[in-house]
Amino acid sequence: MKRIILITGGQRSGKSQKAEQLALSLSDNPVYMATAHVWDEEFRERVRRHQERRGPQWTNIEEEMHLSRHDMTHRVVVVDCVTLWLTNFFFHHQDAPDMALELAKAEFDRFTTPDATYIFVTNEIGSGGVSDNAVQRKFTDLQGWMNQHIAHVADEVILMVSGIPVTIKST
Repeated sequence: MKRIILITGGQRSGKSQKAEQLALSLSDNPVYMATAHVWDEEFRERVRRHQERRGPQWTNIEEEMHLSRHDMTHRVVVVDCVTLWLTNFFFHHQDAPDMALELAKAEFDRFTTPDATYIFVTNEIGSGGVSDNAVQRKFTDLQGWMNQHIAHVADEVILMVSGIPVTIKST
């Protein structure tokens, strides 16, 4: 049976660790799908620490955009994170940011078609002040709309606040 869980919150709120704990409670060999594009050495080191923390029971997949090319049927998969994933679409379609959002939504819909347990990690980047940078404001809007798209179809939505999970939606 298909299940979609969205875990959201601010930076360093405990989203990824909550997603990993949940995945391990549901499967002995979950999948970790990392969506980040590695831009520099500092970020590469961050990725290495995350992989080391997860351990050998995880199947690690690096996929920047096309999640649906990986068949997750009957698996438990953590997608970390929607914000970095959407950034990749935004970066590749800078001249048409609304198209980037539509492409990401379509890819999300394709990816989540098979029966599996999908745990998406995302950021609540719109909770802070309004940026004076037009590009940043546009991305914040797109991120909010993408989060709404996922939350609408999700079976469960969890907001992480200072390491504490708060259930927002449960079916």
